[in-house]
Amino acid sequence: MGTAASSFLNPIAAELDGVGIRPTAQALTRRAEQRRQIHGMIGASYVVDAAVLLLYAYAGTIPLMIGPAFAACGLTLTACSITLSELGFNERFKDHYLVAPQSTANMMIMLVFTWIAPEVGVMFLCTLFVVFSFSSLRSTPRQTMMIWTAMALGLSGLFLLTDKPIAMPHGSYLERVATMLVFILTIGRCMFVGMFSSSMKQSLYQSGQKLKEAYKRIEELAELDELTGSFNRRCIMRMLDEEIAHAGRGASPCSIALIDLDWFKRINDGYGHPTGDEVLRTFAITMFANIRAVDRFGRYGGEEFLLVLPDLAADNAIRALDRLRAIIADLDWSAFSPGMKVTISAGVATLRPNETPDSFLARADSALYAAKARGRNRIASA
Repeated sequence: MGTAASSFLNPIAAELDGVGIRPTAQALTRRAEQRRQIHGMIGASYVVDAAVLLLYAYAGTIPLMIGPAFAACGLTLTACSITLSELGFNERFKDHYLVAPQSTANMMIMLVFTWIAPEVGVMFLCTLFVVFSFSSLRSTPRQTMMIWTAMALGLSGLFLLTDKPIAMPHGSYLERVATMLVFILTIGRCMFVGMFSSSMKQSLYQSGQKLKEAYKRIEELAELDELTGSFNRRCIMRMLDEEIAHAGRGASPCSIALIDLDWFKRINDGYGHPTGDEVLRTFAITMFANIRAVDRFGRYGGEEFLLVLPDLAADNAIRALDRLRAIIADLDWSAFSPGMKVTISAGVATLRPNETPDSFLARADSALYAAKARGRNRIASA
């Protein structure tokens, strides 16, 4: 039972794949395999119950034909369900298991055979309970109410509109054995439903955790520059707004630096764009390794980067940027190409009272152009 339940639950994640989008071919294949497993279990259940009915027939409780007829009805329904599933009919519906129609059909078989063979009615009624319990695991609240209503109406008609003496055979030893098997099999199937329900909860929990991790990863990717791993422009600008607001509330200093890789176009033209990309990546990694945990570093555009420095006044910010400039200049860039040198220029600005982000950035940009005008590989402040 545990193996069957585990196999049955494997495709739960595939169902999540199809939420809001057209299911992939892989998801459709897993769905079809899952339906085959369900139908296989239903068919096996009919065969087992038919064997118990043969015991009752051997004991003389019911005619011999009841068991084969019950198995034939159940297996015919199962075969039709499998055929529709393999033809893709189920995929036309949101509930690709067709829980409500299949449960109703199975309940009708149980009710009809309770009417035909009331001498062993307890067996069909026990199986009816298993059908409803199993179907409720995969049905919506609305479907559950529909199935329950259909079962209630069927039982009402059976008990109130007929005078069939629905019995639990136990007169002879063989009847007692068969009735014992009815209860053992019913309890066993109920235990399976419970195990399945527990496994489903665990699987759904794990799927939920994976979804949370996926959403977290998506959020991270949406905030990061794909090439350098630094924050993208939209994200770093949001962080700048947050730091400006924080500085305004706490009356604390805040500085920024617009950083530009000197003569980067020459690197791309002389060494190729793949080398240029590696230079950008190496620069970003070096920056991350040498800034504070509270600093925010993002790609502003092209070879320009924005560094947000919370709680740093002008002098300290300039010293921090000059240290970073020296670190970048001292790197052994010849690993990319012999004789290669990479330097940076930066414009530093410190927030003024009631200053807007646009004005703040404009001052840093002016300082950056001043650093370039003075010969590059230097820091200027505004």
